Amino acid sequence: MTAQPDHQTDRPGFTPPMGTLAELRAALGVWGFPGDLQQFEEELNALNLDDLTRVRELTQAYRHRVTLRCDPQAMAALMRSTADVAFELGQKMAERNAR
Repeated sequence: MTAQPDHQTDRPGFTPPMGTLAELRAALGVWGFPGDLQQFEEELNALNLDDLTRVRELTQAYRHRVTLRCDPQAMAALMRSTADVAFELGQKMAERNAR
């Protein structure tokens, strides 16, 4: 019997496991934005690990970045040009003012 390829990243809504620092590091290394893993390590090293609130905030921020990277709709939104967003906003404001 041959091993079957792992297609879990093809599933809509896939998010890699990030329940531990090791899993978060692995996810940042594979799915994070360029430089995320290094920046995470630098920020984590600068923290007082007894300050659990700051550690939690940092890990949540980087988990969110991975989640965004795994969401095709979020990536499409991030790739939109400023002009495109400004045009859409202008249209919506014009529609609202027309009412």
